[in-house]
Amino acid sequence: MLIDWFTVGAQALNFLILVWLLKRFLYQPILHAIDAREKRIAAELADADAKKAEAQKERDEFQRKNEEFDRQRADLLSKATDEAKAERQRLIDEARKAADALSAQRQESLRNDTLNLRQALGRRTQEEVFAIARKTLSDLASSSLEEGVGEVFIRRLRAMDGPTKFSFAEALKIAVDPALVRSAFDLPAEQRETIQKALNETFSADVRVRFETKPDLVCGIELTTNGQKLAWTIADYLASLEKGVGELLEEKDKPEAKAEPETNQPKSVSNGS
Repeated sequence: MLIDWFTVGAQALNFLILVWLLKRFLYQPILHAIDAREKRIAAELADADAKKAEAQKERDEFQRKNEEFDRQRADLLSKATDEAKAERQRLIDEARKAADALSAQRQESLRNDTLNLRQALGRRTQEEVFAIARKTLSDLASSSLEEGVGEVFIRRLRAMDGPTKFSFAEALKIAVDPALVRSAFDLPAEQRETIQKALNETFSADVRVRFETKPDLVCGIELTTNGQKLAWTIADYLASLEKGVGELLEEKDKPEAKAEPETNQPKSVSNGS
């Protein structure tokens, strides 16, 4: 069989042209399209990975912030609870202190009221007792009793100590008015003369004397001149006794203090004379 080389050559040329055409217009665009698609897919995958990483980062950040918020909320709640407890305790303490202060104030007020009442009762009793004593002595006083009072006065006049006697003597020397002798009763002339004589002998001078009656002197007699005074009266004993009773009541009404050690030595007692 004879081979038509022209035909073979033409077919080979056609084949080559077809291959070039396929490569030029079919395979190359397809390859470019495949490369572009692969690149796009790779870019999309990379973008997806980046977005996934960003999402994971945002999720981690959100989780961290959420945990931080929970921690802060727990701290604030714990702080608020502690502050509420402290405020509650403070209010309770203030209320307790106020109640204690009010109770102490009421107790102090009761003590003061009791003390004032006891003092008032003591003073009233004291005043009544001594008022009755004075009234009784005034009612029982008589002329004979006044004579005895005059004798006691003369004895006290003659028993004056040096400084007192000197003061009276100086007062009598510079006195413009006569010395004043007052008594609860009008002294008889004989007793006046006795007192006048005792004054003259005591001060070694002719003492001018004026006698007066003073009913409020309870069984007593007094001598006054130029600011100097010498007196003897039962009222003095009553006043001394009244003062002692008053001091005793005040001492008993004082708040109790720490007891001090006492000695066994007897205390001296003044008779007020």
